[in-house]
Amino acid sequence: MGAFKITGGVSLSGAIQPQGAKNEALQVLCAVLLTPEPVTISNVPDIIDVNKLIDILVELGVKVEKHSADSYTFQADDVDIDYLQSDDFKLAGRGLRGSIMIVGPLLARFGKGFIPKPGGDKIGRRRLDTHFQGFIKLGATFRYNKEEYFYGVEADELQGAFMLLDEASVTGTANIVMAAVIAKGTTTIYNAACEPYLQQLCNMLVRMGANISGIGSNLLVIKGVESLGGTEHRILPDMIEIGSWIGLAALTQSALTIKDVSWQYLGQIPDVFRRLGITIEQKGDDMFIPAHMDGYEIQSYIDGSVMTIADAPWPGFTPDLLSIVLVVATQARGSVLIHQKMFESRLFFVDKLIDMGAKIILCDPHRANVIGHDFKSTLKATTMTSPDIRAGISLLIAALSAKGTSTIFNIGQIDRGYQDIDTRLRRLGAQIERIS
Repeated sequence: MGAFKITGGVSLSGAIQPQGAKNEALQVLCAVLLTPEPVTISNVPDIIDVNKLIDILVELGVKVEKHSADSYTFQADDVDIDYLQSDDFKLAGRGLRGSIMIVGPLLARFGKGFIPKPGGDKIGRRRLDTHFQGFIKLGATFRYNKEEYFYGVEADELQGAFMLLDEASVTGTANIVMAAVIAKGTTTIYNAACEPYLQQLCNMLVRMGANISGIGSNLLVIKGVESLGGTEHRILPDMIEIGSWIGLAALTQSALTIKDVSWQYLGQIPDVFRRLGITIEQKGDDMFIPAHMDGYEIQSYIDGSVMTIADAPWPGFTPDLLSIVLVVATQARGSVLIHQKMFESRLFFVDKLIDMGAKIILCDPHRANVIGHDFKSTLKATTMTSPDIRAGISLLIAALSAKGTSTIFNIGQIDRGYQDIDTRLRRLGAQIERIS
């Protein structure tokens, strides 16, 4: 897998362009299976998880034409549905959680969809029940092979239905929407996820001929159509990467410009970082974070009590950035309670920050109290291993701020979500090297 060798304590400067959004890419790439016509998608991030999904599409028989580093045309006019029963697919699908979203389009168009129990980050339980309960509501028959951990759904014809989702699952909502757009009749999805990336998927499907109302809300109404056509689609910049660069600028006391951030889709992200005392300036569609040479101070509530930052489904604060907020807080003035509500194992990386000298009390699997150093003492360089994508980038940011040389192993986890990160950081002045 390789490792990163990082010499920290170096001030960075310059501008960085966020990559295309990983979570949106995984959704819209699966949607190409809904039509035999060409679908062109641009701003596709060149990262491991997305490339794995493209490989699966190719093995399914989807024709893929690459126009540039981030632009592709997909045409699913000769899909090999039998590939889903192969050992190769069982292995490939198991290595990518996003592969679950091929099931909805395949079920809708070909009457069947199969998937091995998918992998992904080790951040606690992430159930698939919402996906399959939705498919069953639409009339599919569900089966599960416990020996091979293999899921399957089949239907001669999907029929629209009303459903109240048990959780506002983003991938679950996306999967059900993709199944419903060419089902018979009307499907109503209440408690639907409404993240910008899901809005992007729905808008793309509408351009393909789907009839979807309520986009951006938690109540979607989908009137099934006979078929969908081709379209062109551009993926949004990755808001998780944008939040990562905000954290990097603050913790390394660097002045950075983040280009073309699509402010209207960032939700609470800028305000949450401002609550940590970080100055964020809007310059057109760019974001500027000045060097915080005097540090930054965590706000308190109006009654003087300690600030709590917690995750929640959109439009709440994304759980993918809580690890970044936590590492930024290690050098703030004041203290903050980080409450990770949605996953029970995502805070276990804090022991590595504690080894680096951070003042963190892990209250339980969901809550950590962080007492900031106010840059009066720096984090210490160390050797560590990346447990997942978001913890990995947080540890990398911590290493870039620490005095001395750190080594991070298992960087394949970081590469799953961040494109050419060492090259891009070196352009900002970071001393980072990829080693075997």
